[in-house]
Amino acid sequence: MTRLKRRLFVLFALLLALTGCAPLIVDPGPPAGATTLYPSHFWTRDQISLSYRSWLPDEKPKAVIVALHGFNDYSAFFDKPAEYLKQLGAASYALDQRGFGANGFRGRWFPGDRYKMDARDFTKAVAEKHPGVPLYILGESMGGAVTMAVMAGHDTPWITGAILAAPAVWARETMPLYQRLTLWLSAHTIPAVPLSGRGLKIKPSDNIEMLIQLGRDPLVIKGTRVDAINGLVDLMDDAMSASGHLDGRMLILYGGLDEIITSGPTKTMLDRLPKEGQEKRTLAVYPSGYHMLLRDLEAETVWNDIRHWLESPGTSLPSGADRDAATHLKP
Repeated sequence: MTRLKRRLFVLFALLLALTGCAPLIVDPGPPAGATTLYPSHFWTRDQISLSYRSWLPDEKPKAVIVALHGFNDYSAFFDKPAEYLKQLGAASYALDQRGFGANGFRGRWFPGDRYKMDARDFTKAVAEKHPGVPLYILGESMGGAVTMAVMAGHDTPWITGAILAAPAVWARETMPLYQRLTLWLSAHTIPAVPLSGRGLKIKPSDNIEMLIQLGRDPLVIKGTRVDAINGLVDLMDDAMSASGHLDGRMLILYGGLDEIITSGPTKTMLDRLPKEGQEKRTLAVYPSGYHMLLRDLEAETVWNDIRHWLESPGTSLPSGADRDAATHLKP
């Protein structure tokens, strides 16, 4: 056996030994119970308590928005947009998804179908609290991936439409081989090791004051377990697969300077949206926007576009971000 073959054999044997590990997923058991919407938390079918926030106008709302946050974030991400929309008569609810925010098992990942189940059940509970009022689900980044997977099921008649803000669609099929292999190996050898984004030089927003506040917020996760990253990528795989089935009313928001979910995966997702129902979709691209569109320095422009989309279906957005939007995506 040559020296090179011996080294490859030893490396292969070592990998086999190491892959005895697997991503460590929190499994609370079968979702066999009933759900309940309490004033500050939501009781899930598998007996998990999830915190949420709400912003309610004094009078009966004109519309209801259920917002889902991004990875490592939590419900506070929607604070300022919710206050803005509240002044215009809209009610908002933002859920701390399991493993994030004020919930237990912070930083841990659950079976992917539970995130979709929570979103489906929570929106239904909120819709029952506001009968006759149109309800929209808004997902940012990871929350956008959950939203896409939910809407592709076509089994949520209580949801009038969806708003996707920089949806997380960086699926494995859009990753180079070395990234897929590194993720798989890490998830099966060091699943509990926390990683941070320090040193990556990625700019998620131009709102530096907001980013400093996030860094000081104890409910924002700073060190991410490898198995949680693997679970997120599984979810993004599901979102990309779901894109071919999204034919309902939808507003898609994307920042031209997004360095987290880059234009390549986003364009792949957009190309797969079905032609049926395209008249009900609006794509808005903000050339100077970043990943955190709802919290950028020019976030109020985005909020106003959302308001207009809710109130005036089928008309151009005030910012003009929907005019020839696809042409503003970087190749």
